[in-house]
Amino acid sequence: MKLDDFDFDLPEGLIATRPARPRTAAKLLVAEGEGIRDLTVADLPDLLGPGDRLVLNNTKVIPARLTGSRARDTGQGTVVAKIEVTLLEPAPGGAWSALAKPLRKVKEGEEITFSDRLSAKVLTIAEGQMQIAFNCTGADFDAALAEAGAMPLPPYIAALRAPDEDDKSDYQTVFARHSGAVAAPTASLHFTPELLETLRQKGVSFTEVTLHVGAGTFLPVKVEDVTTHKMHAEWGEVSAQAAAEINATKAAGGRVIPVGTTALRLIESAAVAEGEIAPFCDTTEIFIYPGYRFRIADALMTNFHLPKSTLLMLVSALMGQERIREIYAHAVAKGYRFFSYGDASLLLPKARNGG
Repeated sequence: MKLDDFDFDLPEGLIATRPARPRTAAKLLVAEGEGIRDLTVADLPDLLGPGDRLVLNNTKVIPARLTGSRARDTGQGTVVAKIEVTLLEPAPGGAWSALAKPLRKVKEGEEITFSDRLSAKVLTIAEGQMQIAFNCTGADFDAALAEAGAMPLPPYIAALRAPDEDDKSDYQTVFARHSGAVAAPTASLHFTPELLETLRQKGVSFTEVTLHVGAGTFLPVKVEDVTTHKMHAEWGEVSAQAAAEINATKAAGGRVIPVGTTALRLIESAAVAEGEIAPFCDTTEIFIYPGYRFRIADALMTNFHLPKSTLLMLVSALMGQERIREIYAHAVAKGYRFFSYGDASLLLPKARNGG
């Protein structure tokens, strides 16, 4: 299975740099059985109903991009230099791993000041990253970070424009609860409180899980044989209640539909048997590519993914490689908007009648 098997031509003009407004106005490509329909996210209540359970990732994106300064005594005076820091993930003991630009000038033991309330000490530097310890924790850290930080837009958006105040709400789901992600579970960005309520009234059930999406989600695949690719680790939790809800839906013959590849990867990581999931609180490095047998997920709501990405491999595993090529060719031809702020797809490997 070669990397080029997952390539396709994507016009740059189809890369979304802003979300649809309102969120539910985003297009929704519905691929069910052999068919394809062009709808909008607002049509979702007409597609789902009693027996369906949506699994939502309630992680909360932190404003992980920071601009700071570091002061150094040169012996001939103090020099203050600007530094850009991007938080990657929490490290054991309360520290954070982070990227820095320029990293080559940073020294271990240095203090970086981001605002009057927020600063950090550089603990270690290794393998192109550094570990830093902030001057505050808990609610004080959350408040100081919210004040000083900017949302960590994906590289393909950040290359086209800088983050701004709109991104602080646009790049956050309406059910975000647990801080820790440095990238959004982007399929969930299409939901509004009103849409969730309409779905509830139609008999759709919801289960929340948590997977803190890491910056590794944007790392390119660099091996030609994709089966040898090593995934990054991300922390996730499926509570006992969440596992019980999902198991009840599976036992009743209902459909478990994760919203986003992050929720799908987490529930598949927590699977213990065909149709059975257990509570889970750990990191996962699960890599799903064609040939994978899904044990929990029956379908998937997701955005459109990058060429040659692990996420394109995941949807190819769910729908089949040829089917995904057909779906993506349709999306490009119809002008669907791609990636994090783009449009959505509802991927249903089987039609409702079982066909």
